[in-house]
Amino acid sequence: MRRRAYGAARVNDVDVAKVVHGPDGLAVVVGVDVGKYKLLAVCRWADGRFERPWRIDNPGEIVELVALLKRLGAGRKLLVAMESSGTYGDAVRQALQDADIEVHRVSTKASHDYAEVFDGVPSQHDGKDAAVVAELAALGKSTPWPYRPTEVWEQELAYWVDWMVGHRQVLNLWQGRLEGLLGRHWPEATRVLKLSSVTLLRVLWHYGSPQAVAADRAAAAQLARWGGRFLDTEKIKQLLAEARVSRGVRPGEWETRRIQDFAQQALQARAQGQRGQRRLRVLARGHTVLEAQGKVVGVPTACVLWVNTGDPRKFYAAAAYRKAIGLNLVERSSGTYQGQLHISKRGSARSRQWLYFAVLRLVQRAGVRSWYQAKKARDPDAAKSVLVAVMRKLALALYHVAVHDKEFDPRRLFARIMGSHTKTAPAFSPEKRVSVEG
Repeated sequence: MRRRAYGAARVNDVDVAKVVHGPDGLAVVVGVDVGKYKLLAVCRWADGRFERPWRIDNPGEIVELVALLKRLGAGRKLLVAMESSGTYGDAVRQALQDADIEVHRVSTKASHDYAEVFDGVPSQHDGKDAAVVAELAALGKSTPWPYRPTEVWEQELAYWVDWMVGHRQVLNLWQGRLEGLLGRHWPEATRVLKLSSVTLLRVLWHYGSPQAVAADRAAAAQLARWGGRFLDTEKIKQLLAEARVSRGVRPGEWETRRIQDFAQQALQARAQGQRGQRRLRVLARGHTVLEAQGKVVGVPTACVLWVNTGDPRKFYAAAAYRKAIGLNLVERSSGTYQGQLHISKRGSARSRQWLYFAVLRLVQRAGVRSWYQAKKARDPDAAKSVLVAVMRKLALALYHVAVHDKEFDPRRLFARIMGSHTKTAPAFSPEKRVSVEG
């Protein structure tokens, strides 16, 4: 690259006649660095020469970029290469697809690692990133990446996944605020019922304070109606007794209203999250992959994995599917320093979060509790690492369940780990199908 090689010119100021030089028909690769507000494009000719970057407003000048590329590609092989950059590059990908211009994707990790090899300097900036992308694509380190509109079914699935996850996050927000308020005004309440209990949320919405609960003679009957068969009589008596003798700070008028309104918001968020789950179950009916994975981790979790990680049938192996979730092991060691193995976390954080919750339920219900307890007993501080180990194995199992139509059996999944604990491990029978709903 020449001096000031990364000095960019506006796309409208580019003279194609000056750019196109050398032998006729010489192939060219255009690397594009995608940003929220601008794109930088760099031409890399087949003989190894580079042009200076073009600066394009995103999305305002995408039409001009496409027109320039069509003129550049006349009579020669043209390839446009990009990194995966969330949604910011989708508009230009769609425009390139509409213009029948071939688009490839370059791994972000590959371009990051190649930065110093490219020019001997371990720096990264937009112009250089575009040149590195073009270089890697020219060397064959890219894969086809055509833009394909999402099918209507998948659009709706993604909508309801976002709806469900968003309202669960809102629920956690209001529950967190209620936790602080109850710690001040009614600390005994959460020792009787969990804050996630619908009954407790209804009590807080209806009454707002332990004093109001204690003053209502019909409170016991009201609690019984709200709790139904899930709330036994002893719990009702205990909650009412704690309300009468609460040592919390007596809430004022606005503090009572705050508790009531926050509980109402939590209940509404919970109801909307459940609405999303119901719709996802409807959408998953008859879908081979979602139904198969849903029997293991629950349909909502299977839908989250589909939307955020993709169709497992598109991965060539179970290990590749696990890697896409970010559960592959990596290590950083140098010289005498020996780093520890840890998961890469390169995939979707949402997929890992929901898989983690599924594992928590799986350990309790699916016949691996004894293995978990034994390993936890050996090292009490390693509980989280144990769960991550189960997540890694469960990701492989989910691939085989969905792609190869395998029956999920915890004995096969944890056979080597549970081998030394077979005397205490609970038996698993096909009649007790695992259903870890999430």
